[in-house]
Amino acid sequence: MNMRLSGKVAIITGASRGIGRQAAIQLAQAGAKVVVNYSSNSAKAEEVVKTIEQAGGAAAAIRADVSKVSEVEALFADTLERFGRVDIVVNNAGIMECKAIEDVTEDLFDRHFAINVKGTYFACQQAMKHMARGGTIINFSTSVSGAMLPAYSVYAATKGAVEQLTRQLAKEFGPKDIVINCIAPGQVATELFLNGKTPELVDSYRRMNAFGRLGEPEDIANAIELLVSGKARWITGQTIRVNGGFN
Repeated sequence: MNMRLSGKVAIITGASRGIGRQAAIQLAQAGAKVVVNYSSNSAKAEEVVKTIEQAGGAAAAIRADVSKVSEVEALFADTLERFGRVDIVVNNAGIMECKAIEDVTEDLFDRHFAINVKGTYFACQQAMKHMARGGTIINFSTSVSGAMLPAYSVYAATKGAVEQLTRQLAKEFGPKDIVINCIAPGQVATELFLNGKTPELVDSYRRMNAFGRLGEPEDIANAIELLVSGKARWITGQTIRVNGGFN
């Protein structure tokens, strides 16, 4: 086991599946103690914890709906009670429901902004209050923001907001020696991305990047590992497109 993150504590929101799950496993393999946050599926979250523990790592599943500020606050409080510190926050939790503008309801709009933007922002607020010096925050955008695709207007709008809050917060976190960046994946073969898409549509997305394949959760988790390593301390306030040359 590579222990370069030994002694570090990481909170990963939305870590019961997909990119969050893979990131939790890889950061634990690097020696971090990992909080596997989930909102509803405790069984999947506990499976991630079990996978980490069986490999010799340390993890805990903590439920919190990031769209509710009180639950974000409780997530950090519980983490501090269990592990004593917070060094890494990966704001991975998000939803994506793609609809043409005429089909977008007020509820759909509000849910996207509550989870994707509000959840990220107030997790950053908690990080400002509780994160150890030298910490790292990683937020999530999307490479779709660099394209013009039908039905992505609400989702892309939330991620544009995340990119801007990441950029604007960089100088607030700088005096505490905390770096904050944003990863913007391309199309990744996760349940979130594949849900509701026809095989023909998925195949068309494969052809949009340089390698003719969908990304895998490991591709994104590898970028997360780079950004939380000591090799990336001079990178902050940036959005990094991890997309195989999609745009």
